[in-house]
Amino acid sequence: MTPLLEYRNIVCKKSGKTIISLDALDVQKGEIIGIMGENGAGKSTLLNALSLLELPSDGSITYKGKEVNLKKPQLHIRRQWACVFQHSYRFVGTVYDNVAIGLKLRKVSPIEQRLRVMEWLARFNLSHLSQEKAHNLSGGEAQRMNLARAFVLEPKVLFLDEPFSALDVPAKMHVLDSLRDVLTETKTTVLMISHDLTEIEFLASYFIYIYKGKVADQGHAKTVFQHPSSDLNKFLSPWKKARQNQAFTFY
Repeated sequence: MTPLLEYRNIVCKKSGKTIISLDALDVQKGEIIGIMGENGAGKSTLLNALSLLELPSDGSITYKGKEVNLKKPQLHIRRQWACVFQHSYRFVGTVYDNVAIGLKLRKVSPIEQRLRVMEWLARFNLSHLSQEKAHNLSGGEAQRMNLARAFVLEPKVLFLDEPFSALDVPAKMHVLDSLRDVLTETKTTVLMISHDLTEIEFLASYFIYIYKGKVADQGHAKTVFQHPSSDLNKFLSPWKKARQNQAFTFY
């Protein structure tokens, strides 16, 4: 099967210094890629390059079998992708207004706007808050709103940069439950960064561990976690210690 996305020899530099590099990654349609690493390892820089928010210094990206021109912004591709970040962005207005903003910018008809917005508010359990001011939402509600704002545009690929890190455990699990249900139904392709192993276990089927600006481990999540490199084993040790009296569950 031809991958939806193919990344080759991706290099990201700042002031001439290599920050992060990725030799090869193939992403199949509907696959969920989880990325972890120490603080400052280059995770967000890599995700920005993979999502074309920042063009990589070197390398090639192929999308739907066609190589992407990395010498200029690719708006037509970016319109097929969506990003959700660590901080919940809230525009002025209601929850409905926030979810509808992308559709308005794309000049979708008001009738279709309403149908799609209400559908995604319902999927993320926000229908009862549609007329609430966005700035009044809790952290978990705001991130569910951000996810609804992303999915209402029907993205082929979703990039997540630690969107759950500021949430407490109950709020996080509520959001993760909603997101997993949506991903199961839509088969949306996901590349996500997280600092929490639980999130990776809950969602990801493929795992990448970044160490000192390079990919140190890469492969199917269960296999990598069961046979980690020494660096990854050290990185995972806090979670292992916390779970000594619990089952190490892969969802």
